[in-house]
Amino acid sequence: MKPFLVLLSAFVIGHTSFAASQRPNILFILADDMGWADLGCYGADLHETPRIDAFAKESVRFTNAYAMSVCSPTRSTLMTGKHAARLHFTIWAEGAQQGGAKNRKLREAPSIWNLPHTETTIAKHLQDAGYLTALVGKWHLGDWEHYPEAHGFDINIGGTNWGAPQTFWWPYSGTGRFGPEFRYVPHLEFGKPGEYLTDRLTNEAMKVIDHAGDQPFFIYLAHHSVHTPIEAKEDDVTRFDAKLSPEMHHQHGVYAAMTKNLDDNVGRILDHLKSRGLDKNTLVVFASDNGGYVGSDKASGRNMPVTNNAPLRSGKGSLYEGGIRVPLMIRWPGVSQAGATCDEPVVTMDIFNTLLASAGLPQPADVTDGVDLTSLLKSPTSKLQRDALFFYYPHYYHTTTPVSAVRARDWKLLEFFEDDHVELYNLKDDLGEEHEISKDHPEKVKELRDQLHGWRESVGAALPSVNPDFKPGPAKGKAKR
Repeated sequence: MKPFLVLLSAFVIGHTSFAASQRPNILFILADDMGWADLGCYGADLHETPRIDAFAKESVRFTNAYAMSVCSPTRSTLMTGKHAARLHFTIWAEGAQQGGAKNRKLREAPSIWNLPHTETTIAKHLQDAGYLTALVGKWHLGDWEHYPEAHGFDINIGGTNWGAPQTFWWPYSGTGRFGPEFRYVPHLEFGKPGEYLTDRLTNEAMKVIDHAGDQPFFIYLAHHSVHTPIEAKEDDVTRFDAKLSPEMHHQHGVYAAMTKNLDDNVGRILDHLKSRGLDKNTLVVFASDNGGYVGSDKASGRNMPVTNNAPLRSGKGSLYEGGIRVPLMIRWPGVSQAGATCDEPVVTMDIFNTLLASAGLPQPADVTDGVDLTSLLKSPTSKLQRDALFFYYPHYYHTTTPVSAVRARDWKLLEFFEDDHVELYNLKDDLGEEHEISKDHPEKVKELRDQLHGWRESVGAALPSVNPDFKPGPAKGKAKR
């Protein structure tokens, strides 16, 4: 028997067995750096995503779903139900280790890079309730002592502290793209030339499904796609290059091909659930960890933005809508309304609470910053009893300086730490955040600013500080991803 199957069988036998019909299996598919406008069901033009679009018609599709603006912070919120500012996990892991930009007006707020062992993750809650738990793909929440196995996952296939693979082609290892450090994807050593990472991770997730038996499973399938390096299959690239036209928002044929492959693999695993007779008893979530990356990538051989988040402003890292608004779809057979659209603002922490509820588990006694979305799945036009959503990125990135933000219904305020200036937008009238209206609404500015400051104090947010060593000139210290 292959080593993977021996390991998996031990976990299945070692846990209490529950009939799958009693509670739903859970498949959580997380895309990496996929923008809100990258999917056909959210208005993409060049990109083709027929399988995800079909899934949206079977799900509740959220139009105002939010994440943190970069990867590790979002992943920490998904695992714990707590805001990244409360956890002090506010930048990607490598960025926290490197200390951020070195010659800027502010010193970035300190951030942890290991998810504390004191946090009880969604995987641990489900593991204790008898679920087989597996992480397949990207972890990015700490060193080997803080890998998924230390946080409630029975199975870890591919999870490390790194935020991106050296390459999407087997053996997925090497140096140079992200500096001199040797990067690899563990547990995928046995493969063959031409094998593509997104295909392989999907294969591994399907193996977990096949060997779970009657035990309910929680599979966190955290794809590296569509994060850099931007690499795709040649035939797909040729196809999308031929489809390009100047009037399209999206202009990157390699990224379009990469998106197609991710879509293909979402379809493959959904088909696998159906072929195993599990589709009617599996809650499936599809989401992205932050807005689309609007920088360029040398691996693609094209000196141009990877994607375009229009009609949203900016992209990954920024607290404008393009950096934090993400696709989100949830299919919970027998509960969610198929084909419904929900416009209520929701955020990644809510997924934690919703998955607990789906398994019949109580909400945790300690603090969480999310809410159970079951009411919206049943009645997508209903409202949550929540006044505002808050966002926090006290760091530098090519799209932003240190900033925090609040969205209260249609209103959104951003406060920038370097010069203390604020920007106010009404998202109902101005989705693209093109018209800054703080001077027209001073009372609303004060109301939202007070609310934002009160929230920062309540979660104990770490603040950036004045950099006494700052010397005007080129910034230094761009962190690896």
